[in-house]
Amino acid sequence: MDFKLFDELSSGFDVVAGIDEAGRGPLAGPVVAAAVILPRGLIIEGLNDSKKLSEKKREALFEVINEKAAAYSIAQASHEEIDEYNILGATMLAMRRAADGLRIKPDLLLIDGNRATGFDTPVKTVIKGDALIPSISAASILAKVTRDRICLEMDALYPEYGFKIHKGYPTKFHREKVVELGPCPEHRRSFLKKILK
Repeated sequence: MDFKLFDELSSGFDVVAGIDEAGRGPLAGPVVAAAVILPRGLIIEGLNDSKKLSEKKREALFEVINEKAAAYSIAQASHEEIDEYNILGATMLAMRRAADGLRIKPDLLLIDGNRATGFDTPVKTVIKGDALIPSISAASILAKVTRDRICLEMDALYPEYGFKIHKGYPTKFHREKVVELGPCPEHRRSFLKKILK
């Protein structure tokens, strides 16, 4: 984590929320975003980009973040909204919903990546922010764990697609199942055009 970078980016702002998402690449399910406000000076051991953590570590940190965050909010945009607005538009929608859901109003949003549109609050984007900024890292963990749990629910409804294993990502097994069985109600139709051509 780069606390100096956080101090530079947040200079002049009192309440700063980190925002990140999970699930831009999968073929099914929602894109999930989280917004997290951490108390200044709080250090949570082990925080990192959620993709660099084991599932067990993410689950443990999920509980710690829930307990220690000053505020957090988790939101999503559905697979229908992804098909309607495209993945970037739906991602921004989920992120705005997460920001709007915070019970403490931030005066700055730090967002992972290099794109942010449609926010009412001042925004700064941070490339690789999920590995550099603690609140973005915390948001990445909340979003990833929540989406993985949604994938387990999808797996219970549609076990033949193997959502528990691949979490909706376009693995060889997943692509083959879509071709063999056709899409299930949770699939993003706009993502399947090449597979089903």
